[in-house]
Amino acid sequence: MTSTDTGADAPTRLKRSVTGLLLFLFILGDVLGAGVYALVGELSAEAGGMVWLPLLVALGMALLTAASYAELVTKYPQAGGSAVYAQRAFGKPVVSFLVGFAMLAAGVTSAAGLSLAFAGDYLGVFLDVPAIPAAIVFLALVAALNARGIKESMRANLVMTAIEVSGLLLVVVLGAIVLGRGEGDPGRLLELPEGTTVAGATLGGALIAFYSFVGFETSANVAEEVRDVRRVYPRALFGALVTAGVVYLLVGVVAPAVVAPADLQASSGPLLEVVRASGGVPLELFSVVALIAVANGALLTMIMSSRLAYGMAEEGLLPRPLARVLPNRRTPVVAIVVTTVVAMVLTATGSLVDLASTVVLLLLFVFLSTNLAVLVLRRDHVDRPHFRAWTPLPVLAIVTCLVLLTQQEPRHWLLAGVLLAVGVVLYLVTRRSSARTEPAADADDARA
Repeated sequence: MTSTDTGADAPTRLKRSVTGLLLFLFILGDVLGAGVYALVGELSAEAGGMVWLPLLVALGMALLTAASYAELVTKYPQAGGSAVYAQRAFGKPVVSFLVGFAMLAAGVTSAAGLSLAFAGDYLGVFLDVPAIPAAIVFLALVAALNARGIKESMRANLVMTAIEVSGLLLVVVLGAIVLGRGEGDPGRLLELPEGTTVAGATLGGALIAFYSFVGFETSANVAEEVRDVRRVYPRALFGALVTAGVVYLLVGVVAPAVVAPADLQASSGPLLEVVRASGGVPLELFSVVALIAVANGALLTMIMSSRLAYGMAEEGLLPRPLARVLPNRRTPVVAIVVTTVVAMVLTATGSLVDLASTVVLLLLFVFLSTNLAVLVLRRDHVDRPHFRAWTPLPVLAIVTCLVLLTQQEPRHWLLAGVLLAVGVVLYLVTRRSSARTEPAADADDARA
């Protein structure tokens, strides 16, 4: 990977107020936290005590695709992300629509999975309530906050990120204390589930672990607001991913060494088991940290999803009612309601691991498009210096995406297929509706 000298920032109507440090914290906050808080148990089911191995592989896979985003963001420093790159590379509106809708569907599905994580054992420390009703109520509260209008700032993101990191570091420290007392069993770090090979455990686990690293792709949407984006974006992106990866690996080493993988699998709040094993720290305190991390992830995801649905409706890619806003709050109320209802349906019909795997499947198509776009757009020379990924990296990224796709189970393909089919129907309906209204508008203009 190479990076050339920067140059003046391209003109933009947006305020360039995001520094390199704030961008780093934004990406770190988007990647870190919710996934690993919920999925260590699911990883244990796939890889036994070798949780750290699929996490390491997933980090490598994420870095490959991150290199493509670093090139495209610094080459085309504008908001829009993967859908814009698809349109530039392939020139097919339906392709860019599918890429954008896959992002939208992944966001809604991710929020559904996080709602189940929120309503699991972490909430169970305080309330003994059924998981699915609690998850649906949680999504309704998130929608209410979303509709009211949330003024996000980098300072607020810094606070939330600090809480998420502190919780994970607390797990690492407590785990080290347990091992220092001679308790636990470090030998479990090399144990696999019975009848599982290292390759099978690694690939199956990486499919789940990859969910913990997604989120970095949304940083492409703030490119126009970053100062000196061509210099700072690659550093912030790779730095945040590596930082998250190191924290995840530490957790992946400590958790199975302190708590038997079978016990991690049995809990929907697996890191709570590490805290319980250590003693000395109130379970309520750690549960609050975990709930904040999961809730923040769900809220940010639903904000992104509702705004993406609103933006696609504004562009005439989804039905126009999705672009309606509340008169006073000026929030996309219809998009918020629709995305929340879809998330509720997914919550009531899917499990955490199935929803997480479906999110990964949808995003793999987005990442395939982005990695192909990098190679196609190499023929588009710009007069601005930009980051350039070593050519084998996007090629390897494409291969890894295809490999992960082969690990998906039929039910995940079915769910993703249904979501994308809904998107295609909405796209066709919207196109037909637009085709009908345009001639009527032209006739009205002619009579006038």
